[in-house]
Amino acid sequence: MEFHPSKLPIAKIFDLKDEKDASDAAEEIAKQGFENRKDGYKVLMPKDSEIAKRIGYIVTTGVNYWLRKHKKDQNIRYWTYHHDDAHYAIVLISSSALEELGF
Repeated sequence: MEFHPSKLPIAKIFDLKDEKDASDAAEEIAKQGFENRKDGYKVLMPKDSEIAKRIGYIVTTGVNYWLRKHKKDQNIRYWTYHHDDAHYAIVLISSSALEELGF
């Protein structure tokens, strides 16, 4: 089976428009956590590359910051890809869930 991050099970999808949305989403993802889950989170970002770069940076560093701050497992994987004509997407999932799913 060929692997693509869009095939991973998703608990919640966040459709972000700006940096403020990204900060809020990062905090919510970290609060929900990755422990004891067999699914991940998907973050949709506009195709504007400057906004997408800032949103992607805020989400990935924000999630890691909140996980570290609350002493939760930080062993997560993420991929960025073209979701559709209007969006890029980031999929975040724990490494242990990825192994359990056989990827």
